[in-house]
Amino acid sequence: MIGQRKDDHVRLAVEQHHAHSGRNQFDEVSFVHHALAGIDRADVSLATTFAGISWQVPLYINAMTGGSENTGIINRDLAIAARETGVAVASGSMSAYFKDPSCAGTFSVLRKENPDGFVIANINATASVDNAQRAIDLLRADALQIHVNTVQETVMPEGDRSFSSWVPQIQKIAAAVDVPVIVKEVGFGLSRESVLTLRELGVRVADLGGRGGTDFARIENGRRELGDYAYLHGWGQSTVACLLDAQNVGIPVLASGGVRNPLDVARALALGASGVGASGGFLRTLVDGGVSALVGQISTWLDQLAALQTMLGARTPADLTRCDLLIHGELRNLCADLGIDTGSLARRSRNSEAFHETTGSTR
Repeated sequence: MIGQRKDDHVRLAVEQHHAHSGRNQFDEVSFVHHALAGIDRADVSLATTFAGISWQVPLYINAMTGGSENTGIINRDLAIAARETGVAVASGSMSAYFKDPSCAGTFSVLRKENPDGFVIANINATASVDNAQRAIDLLRADALQIHVNTVQETVMPEGDRSFSSWVPQIQKIAAAVDVPVIVKEVGFGLSRESVLTLRELGVRVADLGGRGGTDFARIENGRRELGDYAYLHGWGQSTVACLLDAQNVGIPVLASGGVRNPLDVARALALGASGVGASGGFLRTLVDGGVSALVGQISTWLDQLAALQTMLGARTPADLTRCDLLIHGELRNLCADLGIDTGSLARRSRNSEAFHETTGSTR
């Protein structure tokens, strides 16, 4: 039954991304164009460092799948794509492995095909400390991702209905394992209050996992006989809203959910993300065109991200946080309600001597 659910998730996610209109709240963030801000491409680096983690590029393949024969093939291809492009890769939830160790290979293939890459194991917030360590050991994981998904579980026909243990269990796992712990929402967003709680629990990194990409409420409702939770489609905060809300929270944040292209990656980095994850769009490319198509897509994204940094005068991904941004539409209204000063985002380069030194600008 677990394997069938995993296959259903893949099928419904691909269908959802084929049907998606293409617009989300990333479109309400734009860079102020400064015509003389550009630098030399040779001076641009894509490397990012956060919470003791060093990645050669700020892009990663986020958690997707595992637990069935078909999803094991998908994980093999994701691992190959990660190996060929240098991006980090996360497994899907490893709960299936805890219940049926015979499916271990559908997850461990991520390390088998990517022996020297950065691999992240993924568990749910109810996993025991022993199972958390089993997940890390199976993948020889460099980090552990704990996903939180109350909305998905609520709509899932066979989902959990008890959530009060999640906070103390996350704290236990974070204290017990010897790799960085990342807590990730699955597409409904982490509020500022949630991220601050995670910081207090000893979590090293928060993956904001906002609305805008794969909608797991919609996916699980598609598995219900009556489809009676349709009113929860679109629940949660967008990734960019979460980024704006998470300024100065005291731990690094990653951005995932609705990332469609290199410009979205640059926008997320400019809003303070240390790295940017994509999953649904990459899955669609893999299913439609195979691993070579996915390698090509990721390589193009990285090349174009470097081009955008060159144009914007950002030598590193972190330097994008000095670029001026304009916030539009509903997102601007949300910022007003939350007391976020969007005007200061539009004037960041004027107040940054380091930015002027980097670009040679004298504005």
